[in-house]
Amino acid sequence: MKSIARMKTTVLMLALTCVLTGCAAQSGFNFAGLGTPGFDDARLDRIDAAITAEIDAGKIPGAVALVLRNGETVYHKSFGVADIAAQRPMRNDAIFRIASMTKAVTTVAVMQLYEQGLFLLNDPVARYIPAFANVEVLVSADADGRITETRPAETEIKIIDLLTHSSGISYPFIESPLQSVYVRNGVIDGLTEKNVTLESQMLRLAEQPLLFEPGSAWAYGLNTDLLGYLVEVISGMPLDRYFASEIFMPLGMTDTYFYLPENKIDRLVTLYADVNGLSVSEGQESSIKLDNPRYPAEGARSYFSGGAGLSSTAGDYARFIQMLLNDGELDGHRVLGRKSVELMQAPRMDLNNDGIADFGLGFEVIDDLGANGEIGSPGSYQWGGAFNTNYWIDPEENLVGVLMTQVRPTTSDIGARFRTLVYQALE
Repeated sequence: MKSIARMKTTVLMLALTCVLTGCAAQSGFNFAGLGTPGFDDARLDRIDAAITAEIDAGKIPGAVALVLRNGETVYHKSFGVADIAAQRPMRNDAIFRIASMTKAVTTVAVMQLYEQGLFLLNDPVARYIPAFANVEVLVSADADGRITETRPAETEIKIIDLLTHSSGISYPFIESPLQSVYVRNGVIDGLTEKNVTLESQMLRLAEQPLLFEPGSAWAYGLNTDLLGYLVEVISGMPLDRYFASEIFMPLGMTDTYFYLPENKIDRLVTLYADVNGLSVSEGQESSIKLDNPRYPAEGARSYFSGGAGLSSTAGDYARFIQMLLNDGELDGHRVLGRKSVELMQAPRMDLNNDGIADFGLGFEVIDDLGANGEIGSPGSYQWGGAFNTNYWIDPEENLVGVLMTQVRPTTSDIGARFRTLVYQALE
């Protein structure tokens, strides 16, 4: 534990630094700096060394790391560069493509409408989107993606099946018996520069068979994109406007968008691919076709992917997950009721085919710490994005963490090791 004298010295030094150089805004949280009670400073410094080593090894060009405990910022640092060619330094307010970290935001939107009594989570999706009535389950398809046999599904897709990725809907970029069918029929993978709408693509998805009987298994897929369309249908608002008015504005998330405003484009981190060294990604190095949060072709700004479409900063996203840690409230703004958050973090589906229910409504839940086999806390929940962004929420330690880099494909496991480095520094 630090002495009170040392803590006072740290505060005075921070105050003097702010007077002389100015301090970057820390997303509305009280910036306590290193030296916050509850952490060992020397051990917390190990984060710096680990991220710097990853940059020196050429695995990532840069990163932003942020940790909040008891609602205060205890660590918020940027490393390396946001663009290698321009040698543009990484900043704490750098904007990243967060891909599947969008899913938790869409889940919150669904739960908000649920709390208004507009539907039940066990309602059939087809009650609100009729195109999903009378769905079929795939029995067989040929190598070219031509469907050779299907059978009628015995149960309907429920809204909760979409929230838990147990509907039988998959992703085109994930290998499965459905993959060639999706590709042949032009199902997008949740990220696209095409001039298409969310509605048109979800109606196309409704024409495809399912991978399995709804509610019977877990498979990652376009479920959350369909939930985004459900939000549009129920609320009567485009998904971008709903997010802005009902989530981002109340939470003070001023840097989170599907498509960036022109005055924020210069803060977008360049996406790289680790293929024989880091190079700027053109979207051809992996199975995901890239969306463009800068400015896609005129008119091609209408596909609001609830599963993967947002770009954000570490600070903005920390505000969002701090709201979840606070049981749905932040800075006097209640976004969700505490019972809804309780349900979201309750494990429901078996994510790893090990007989343990460890996926809740929108993210993985660590229900059994021993089975997980990594340092942490039971009851914590987490997820990440395809372009190497990660977050976790720990109610037991009153702790949240965010690490953002921007490389796909990547061999780096710094997201997982960052979590270890935070936990090992707790006193």
